[in-house]
Amino acid sequence: MTKPISERHVLKAAENMLVDPRDGDVEDDAASPGQRSLLTIAGSLLVEISLPKLLFAWTVLLLLPSVLLGLAPLLVSAWFSSLSEQLAALTEVGTALLLAAIVAVGWIGWRPLLRIAEINFWSLNALAVQPGYAFAREALRHLTELIVGKNVTPAGRARLRSANSVGAGIMLSACAAVIAILAWPASRWAGNWSDLLLLHRLAVPTLANAVVLMAGYLAVASLVWGFADASMPQPVDLAVFDAAPSERRSWRVAHLSDLHVVGEQYGFRIESGRAGPRGNGRLDRILARLAAIHASNPLDHVLVTGDMTDAGRASEWALVLEALSRYPELAARTILLPGNHDVNIVDRANPARLDLPFSTGKRLRQIRTLSAMVSVQGERVHVVDAKGRPAATLRQALAPYCDAMVAVAECGGLRRAAALRSLFDDQFPMILPPEPEDGLGIAILNSNAKTHFSFTNALGLVSVEQAHRLETAIGYFPRARWIVALHHHLLEYPMPVKAFSERIGTALINGTWFVRRLEELGDRAVVMHGHRHIDWIGACGGLKIISAPSPVMGGSDAAATYFYIHSLIAGPDGRLDLLPPERVVIEGETAG
Repeated sequence: MTKPISERHVLKAAENMLVDPRDGDVEDDAASPGQRSLLTIAGSLLVEISLPKLLFAWTVLLLLPSVLLGLAPLLVSAWFSSLSEQLAALTEVGTALLLAAIVAVGWIGWRPLLRIAEINFWSLNALAVQPGYAFAREALRHLTELIVGKNVTPAGRARLRSANSVGAGIMLSACAAVIAILAWPASRWAGNWSDLLLLHRLAVPTLANAVVLMAGYLAVASLVWGFADASMPQPVDLAVFDAAPSERRSWRVAHLSDLHVVGEQYGFRIESGRAGPRGNGRLDRILARLAAIHASNPLDHVLVTGDMTDAGRASEWALVLEALSRYPELAARTILLPGNHDVNIVDRANPARLDLPFSTGKRLRQIRTLSAMVSVQGERVHVVDAKGRPAATLRQALAPYCDAMVAVAECGGLRRAAALRSLFDDQFPMILPPEPEDGLGIAILNSNAKTHFSFTNALGLVSVEQAHRLETAIGYFPRARWIVALHHHLLEYPMPVKAFSERIGTALINGTWFVRRLEELGDRAVVMHGHRHIDWIGACGGLKIISAPSPVMGGSDAAATYFYIHSLIAGPDGRLDLLPPERVVIEGETAG
């Protein structure tokens, strides 16, 4: 008869193993920028990546938009050519009818054609043009900061950043102009319908057209962006906090970010690999500490600016929601927003893995995030519609899509996923309306770029449409103060960075542009974000910016971490004042 194996014997056997699986192994560091340089990770991609899948993704994301954009001028010129020929030969009723038919086709078709060209133009802009400018600007800034070292004053650093913006704009404009000139001989801007029947002859001209259009746009835009970045106020450390008049309305906001909940008992977080914290015990201690603080000095909001999960998996979201459910008073005040780890991590163990643009994986991560947000704040926040009006609550906005979301979650399928392709983006920005009209509102943004590649998951982008809807929605509350909440940092902090990869690999590509869009809010708003795992409180002109440290990722389990509770005050003339923050320390776990 077989004797039962006791738990003590199992543990003893594990201790005697050559490799203890509870300690993990090198596979847990595969995608960790904390354990491996980005250059090393990039090198491993050559071995792991699926080249056919990558080629197909590039075709869908770059080649196809280029062809459609380059083909648009030829279609327009063919239509005008037919129109002019019929006008010149207008002598018979049949010709007149044919002319009417051509005009009707053009009238019906020009709007969709213009829209297709516009969509593909801005798609290429987001994929190549703006990232190219941001890369050149930050590369020049990084190089000059390495040269001058630490011997530079804050004012000198600001002047250096401005000069680098102009220099990057000029250099990139010159390079783009050269590319446009080189591509011009191969381009073709006029054609007729017979040419369009021989598409193989138009392959090179259409691509050349796209190159000329995008390079010409970059030549002009980089100059505009460079001088705009140079003339805007540069970020500086906040010199002084505001006073605290007792008679004014105040709000206490606990700012958390980058909790990186893992779903496995012996799992390791992507960022830090085996060198980082284990388990989710620290999250429980954070919430318990917040509950105690709230009981003695109530909080108005608990704002979590993204990366609630480590890889957007269902098990991780389940643990997040279970933890919040144990503290209903906190949950009723909590606001969540998506981070790159919630929606853009394709495979936590393989940085070479990529999703195709229409794959089910990306849609599943978006559905999980929206479902969690509905559970936590679905009755309190309002979705901004296409006209910029804060309309339905999040729960009401998603109700018509509930069955479709459930079908994707339970059954998957490309067709079901494709039907929800714009659902996630359409929900942002969300607005927690101010109460009363001159109170504090919270604008909740999605700052994640549309990356399909684990290696580029950390990049950010605030779309033009989202920014426009945000501005319009805020206009409905002219007396309100605002927290503008997003995951990514708007600008590089005015401090030295360890590596260039930190500067560009996690950037909000159009951050400086978005700061300029927020300038009208001035001292009526505070921006709160996470993403970089470190704390910084500064200002860009009149706009205050607060970066949240990660209370989870800062070292091993034994290390103490912290987060902040911010006190915001309704200042005179609609101003939103910021008091010195309350630092809350979370002790590490003790051995044994």
